[in-house]
Amino acid sequence: MTPTIHLLIRHPLSLITFLPLLGGLFILLLPRHRENWINTIATGTTLLVLAFSTVLLSQFQPEARGFHWQEKLSWIAPINVWYHLGVDGISLPLVFLTALLSFVAAIASYGISERRKEYFFLYLLLETGMLGTFMSLDLFLFYIFWELVLVPMYFLIGIWGGPRREYAAIKFFLYTLAGSVFMLLSILTCYFRSDPHTFSIPGLIQQGLHLAPAAQWFVFLGFFLAFAIKVPIFPFHTWLPDAHVEAPTPISVLLAGVLLKMGGYGFLRISFPILPQVAKDFSLTLGLLGLINIVYGALVAMAQTDFKKLVAYSSVSHMGFVLLGLSGLTASGFNGALLGMFNHGIITGGMFLLVGVLYDRAHTRDLNAFGGLGAKIPVFGGILTFFALASLGLPGLSGFVGEFLSLLGCFPTHPVIVFLSVLGLVLGAAYFLLTLQRVLLGPLNPRWANLSELNTRELLTLMPLMLFILWIGLWPKWMITLQNPALTNLLFRLGGSTGW
Repeated sequence: MTPTIHLLIRHPLSLITFLPLLGGLFILLLPRHRENWINTIATGTTLLVLAFSTVLLSQFQPEARGFHWQEKLSWIAPINVWYHLGVDGISLPLVFLTALLSFVAAIASYGISERRKEYFFLYLLLETGMLGTFMSLDLFLFYIFWELVLVPMYFLIGIWGGPRREYAAIKFFLYTLAGSVFMLLSILTCYFRSDPHTFSIPGLIQQGLHLAPAAQWFVFLGFFLAFAIKVPIFPFHTWLPDAHVEAPTPISVLLAGVLLKMGGYGFLRISFPILPQVAKDFSLTLGLLGLINIVYGALVAMAQTDFKKLVAYSSVSHMGFVLLGLSGLTASGFNGALLGMFNHGIITGGMFLLVGVLYDRAHTRDLNAFGGLGAKIPVFGGILTFFALASLGLPGLSGFVGEFLSLLGCFPTHPVIVFLSVLGLVLGAAYFLLTLQRVLLGPLNPRWANLSELNTRELLTLMPLMLFILWIGLWPKWMITLQNPALTNLLFRLGGSTGW
C-alpha cells in the first residue's frame, strides 16, 4: 500500500483539506518564470482533491448515523480545544462542490498573467480554508478556517481585480470581519455556558446551553450576523456586487459558488442545532428576509446593464429561496435549501465563467453594447442559454428542483410568503430572457465582427457543470438520498416536520 493511499484511508479529511496548502507551498519554491509548472501543480492539486472527494462521495453511507471519517486529536488541552473533522450528508455535498469548482476555476485561472506564482498560492490557500470550514466539528477550528478564507480572498480581489479592486476588497474584508467579531462573541458564550466547557459542535448540540431564553437570542443573533453577511441577506448584501464586479472571473466563481454557501451551512451546522428553540421562533423572520432577498435581488438585477453585476444580484435573489427552505422547518424545505445551495454553485459559477469569456474578448460587460452574438458565436450562445434557463428554474434542469422543494417546504408554515415569493420566479425569467435578447439576438454590432468562439480550455471548464445541471435536474434522487437522513436528524432536534 502506497503512503498516499494509506493516508487517504486513515486520514482522508485531513488529506483533502491540507493538500491544496501543500500544493501552494510547493508552488512558492518554484522559480517565477516556470509558469507551466505552476499551472500544472495548481491544476493537479485541485484535481487530486476532486478525485479524493469523489471517492468519499461514492463510499458515503447516508443512513449511518453521526459523522463519517471523523478525525479527533487534542489540540489545546487546557481549554478543551480539539482538532476535530467529520462530514455528514449536510457537509459532504458542499465539500464536493468546493472541490469541483476549485478545479474548474483553476483551469479558468490560466488567463491570469501577472504574479501567477502568488496568485495560485493564495488560490490554494483559499481552497484549504473553504474545505476546512465545511469539515470542522469544533467551533475554535471552525472559526480559524472561516477567518482563513478572508485573507486570500482579500488579496485575490485587491491585487488581481478590476479598476476599483482596492475599494471592493476592503469592503468585503470589513463586512466579513465585522460579522466574525459577533460570531466570536457567540462562540465564547457557548464555551462558557456549557458544562463541561467545550467548543465541540456535537458536544454543544448534545448538552445544550445553560442560558436564559433572552440570552440565547443574543447568541443566535451573533451567529446570524456572521452567516447573514456571507449568504448575503438583505441589508448586509452590499459588499457582494462590488466584490463580484471587481474580482477576476475564477475568484467570482468561488465567491458565488462556495463562499455564499458558508453562511447557509452555518445555519444548518451551528445555529439551528445548538439553539433549536430560537431557530423555531426565528423562522418567520427568516422567511420574510428570504422574500425580501428574492424580490429585491430580482428587481435590482433587472435594472443592471453590467452583465457581471446582473449575475451578482441574481445570486442575492436565488439565495432567498435557500432562506425560504430553511424557514419552513420541513424535510422538503431543508432538502430544497441544501440542494439549492449546490445548484446555485454550479449554475452561477458557470454564468460567471461565461461573463468572463465574453469580457476577455470584448473588454466590456455593458449589455447594451452587444447583440447578434448568437449567430456569430453559436456555441457560446447555446451554452449561455442553457445556463440562463437553469438559473431561471426551467423544469428538467437542476435550478428548478431546489427552488420547487424550498417553496413546497415553506408553504405549510408560511403560505403567504410563498405566494409573494413566486413573483421572484417571474422576475427571474424576465431579466434572464431580456439578457439573452440583448446579448444574442438582433443585428450584430460591427465591433464584434471578429469575435472568436469558445476554445477547448473554456469548454472544459463549462462541460462538467452542465452535466451536473442535467443530472440533478433529471434525477435529483441521488442528491436527496445523500442529504435527507442528516437533515431529518436535524429536524427531529428542531421539532420540525420530517414528512414531505
